[in-house]
Amino acid sequence: MTIEKIIEKSGFKVINEGKDITQTISKPFCCDLLSIAMSRVPANAAWVTVMGNINTLAVATLTEASCVILAEGIQLDAPAQERAKSEGITVLSTEMPIFEAASLVQKIIDENTEL
Repeated sequence: MTIEKIIEKSGFKVINEGKDITQTISKPFCCDLLSIAMSRVPANAAWVTVMGNINTLAVATLTEASCVILAEGIQLDAPAQERAKSEGITVLSTEMPIFEAASLVQKIIDENTEL
């Protein structure tokens, strides 16, 4: 499943379109503690969080997450918005709670996985 397809099928708002929205998303990952996320976000994950700051984007880059999905209507602060643009990080937003957003991502992945 690609970031582009998740955007298309989820209705998530695009806060910043990164440099490669054809990048694969393998699974969702939920975490709001940066030190835990730094060691556990799988590469190619859609990281669902409520942390919309520059440190979140640094961890997303470090862990090679495919994108960041901000839940609960959270937006990027100004420095994070600039960093997302300069680094080409895809950031999406939704009003859904974290678990519901991650569940929707998993559902879309499952529905579009060839058996």
